[in-house]
Amino acid sequence: MTGGESERPDERESREGRGGEPDDLLRALEAALFASTEPLTIAQLRQILGEAPDLPDALRRLAGDYAGRGINLVERGGRWHFQTAPDMAWLLRRDREEPRRLSRAGMETLAIIAYHEPVSRAEIEAIRGVQVAKGTIDVLMEAGWIRPAGRREVPGRPLIYATTPEFLTHFGLGSRRDLPGIEDLRAAGLLDPIDLVLEGLSGQSVTESSLENGEGGD
Repeated sequence: MTGGESERPDERESREGRGGEPDDLLRALEAALFASTEPLTIAQLRQILGEAPDLPDALRRLAGDYAGRGINLVERGGRWHFQTAPDMAWLLRRDREEPRRLSRAGMETLAIIAYHEPVSRAEIEAIRGVQVAKGTIDVLMEAGWIRPAGRREVPGRPLIYATTPEFLTHFGLGSRRDLPGIEDLRAAGLLDPIDLVLEGLSGQSVTESSLENGEGGD
């Protein structure tokens, strides 16, 4: 606290036990999450803290303590971590190294996997109407956003792919249910060229390079 600020009674009650002493479980959770280099599941937290009673409730209480602050405690895909408050992210962008941007083909491939998982390479190509360039799926796997999810029980038993918890964390999603709907994507102009497929249109398959050069037709 600074200056004449005082802690609200509800914050004090959350952080302290009935006897007015700091809540050791909340402090331990805070320390474990702060020290971790990656988001933690409740099972992983139990391995660190032992069989703490009502750990999910303690996590919600701790998240409440950080609500409205410069950093927040959030849950993404069943894993908990601290992150910069969304309205404060602009302060850090100028100092952060800009990661390599995904190509349009990479973004389309990632979107198809997210909305249709589990999905095979052939199914991705059928939806996009173009061949998936060699390395596109490798780039997504190296980023940690997709993973092999088994094999389709059809002739040839092709690999199928699904998204990962890292995908949810990176894009700020609690689960795949938080993905924007079709109308949201259409309103934002993000359905080209996938929207053609979703509207029931189909065209002759072309190479990825010809599409990106505008040679594949409308």
